[in-house]
Amino acid sequence: MNEHIQSKDQSATTPVAPDAIMQLGLAFWGSKTLLSAVELGLFTLLSDGPLSADALTSRLKLHPRSVRDFLDALVSLGQLERNDGLYSNTPAGALFLDRRKPTYVGGMLEMANARLYPFWGALTVALRTGEPQNEAKQGRDLFEEIYRDPAILSEFLKAMTGLSLGAAHAIAEKFPWADYGSFADIGTAQGGLAVELARAHSHLNGIGFDLPAVRPHFEAYAAQHGLSARLSFHAGDFFAQAMPSADVLIMGHILHDWSLEKKQALIRKAYEALPFGGALIVYDSIIDDDRRRNAFGLLMSLNMLIETREGFDFTGADCTGWLKEAGFAETRLEPLTGPDSMVIGIK
Repeated sequence: MNEHIQSKDQSATTPVAPDAIMQLGLAFWGSKTLLSAVELGLFTLLSDGPLSADALTSRLKLHPRSVRDFLDALVSLGQLERNDGLYSNTPAGALFLDRRKPTYVGGMLEMANARLYPFWGALTVALRTGEPQNEAKQGRDLFEEIYRDPAILSEFLKAMTGLSLGAAHAIAEKFPWADYGSFADIGTAQGGLAVELARAHSHLNGIGFDLPAVRPHFEAYAAQHGLSARLSFHAGDFFAQAMPSADVLIMGHILHDWSLEKKQALIRKAYEALPFGGALIVYDSIIDDDRRRNAFGLLMSLNMLIETREGFDFTGADCTGWLKEAGFAETRLEPLTGPDSMVIGIK
């Protein structure tokens, strides 16, 4: 049977093929290949220089059967380079997948490999039941699991830094920080955003607000960048306590964890904590209003189905509407980098 079947709605000269369908349906092949390469530390090893397949087999303790297929698959996927039989990092891999660099984003991929990859296998169940498919299936809470184990917490916080790094650079450049003197990053994690803002704007003082267990991770990260004098950690639960006082409050990758009612409650608390003229920045993988283009934002919302009991991602129109309901006089939406955008509200 000819696989190039002509569509009834299209011209007879335009063939329709299943290539894109098959590529998407089997996309997990490429995804898991990259995730395993990150898990093995392949990109970190290659940061010291190009290596042959035999050398990589030995150094990574791999079975020789499929090493060339594995490495050449990464070449064909654009994640490695190969010249004269030697494999090396791409410029992006060298910058973002070397564990020893501060630009490392692999923490998020490590978490995806260890946790999300198996959980997403139950997406159909989640769609039918509306129930999370992670640790909650054994009666355990996602955040309790993360925060009770120091090793898991450390990896999670590093993953959040990797996820937020690009947006943090863009926020530092695009928001009019010259008009403000202080900020508080709500749900700060390791402090990736706080550090980027303080590095970019020497007049700013910042607060990282998160649960008490996060304090040593935040303070170590701030000290690593020489910013302990300008960045301080405030311990608290943003549902149980008032938010810190600052000219600008920031919520990054926070609101999507919660129900509509809790989203609106957090925005109201931010409004109450801000001075007149103060600003709230909400940044996330905000879905385009037409819900057609930001596939990552829509898939992240499905990830919230997998990971949480009530969370979901949202459009720019949704978020600006919530800010206006809370009392913010001015709102605007600005794209950041990749799938992320920020919604700004001025009190």
